Amino acid sequence: MRYEGPIYRPPSEADSLLIQATVGCPHNRCTFCMIYKNGPRYRVRPVSEIKEDISAARDTCGPHVSTLFFPAGNTIAMGTDDLVAICVFAREVFPDLERITVYGSSQYIFKKGPQGLKRLAEAGLSRIHVGLESGDDVTLKCIKKGSNSQEHVQAGRWVMDAGIELSLYVILGIGGTDRTTFHAKETAKVLNAVAPDFIRLRTFVPKTNTPLLDDVHNGSFQMLSPHGVLRETAMLVTDLECASNLFSDHYTNYINLQGRLPGDKERMLQEIRAALEQDERSFRPFFIGTQ
Repeated sequence: MRYEGPIYRPPSEADSLLIQATVGCPHNRCTFCMIYKNGPRYRVRPVSEIKEDISAARDTCGPHVSTLFFPAGNTIAMGTDDLVAICVFAREVFPDLERITVYGSSQYIFKKGPQGLKRLAEAGLSRIHVGLESGDDVTLKCIKKGSNSQEHVQAGRWVMDAGIELSLYVILGIGGTDRTTFHAKETAKVLNAVAPDFIRLRTFVPKTNTPLLDDVHNGSFQMLSPHGVLRETAMLVTDLECASNLFSDHYTNYINLQGRLPGDKERMLQEIRAALEQDERSFRPFFIGTQ
């Protein structure tokens, strides 16, 4: 099996077989992301090579693989025919596969359209991890996400309608102190409109070699304090009305929230209120991310 460039996968794919389908990210302009800023440039690997690696993985791992993740940063952007082909082939090689997953940004999901997503679902693609980051259009423009709230909603609905599981990621604090209320409330609106299977919370940590770290250093971006992040989280959770599973199981977060919405909302809000009673010095210190 062959790998090129940084290989990242969601924590929930820790036990998945990783077969690289694309290299880099076709957007690669998000101001908070450092992963591919120094390359490699985005490209789609030839289907024949991907199939060779899938076959090699069977020789190494045996036929009883249950979950498969196709890196790299935006595999949903590859041509629909190619992605269908490798999903179908993977299902043939690994008959026990329960899940095939990719990363995908809303702008590239949107380009697939409802019919393209249905084709992918029929081929066996079963989950897409999407960096929503924010539902606030001002924040999305500032971080150069490449999508707006309307596109996020439409793309998310198409994924859900196709029968593909959807995992949406929110970055707490990504709007800074200026946009915290807008970020929380507008993000909740998008999440309610989509009702994804999973909502996954991450807290903004400035990364090396990123424009947003420069903004932190020069003072044009004011980061939230630990209590500020918790208050923003409380605003977000308070406004959530959709039926979704919420997780904040990540090293960047100040507390680990987990529950099923809407039933567990009040318990999670109580946990946030309890955390707000703690001295801010008890939370993890500020750090600059290197990965």
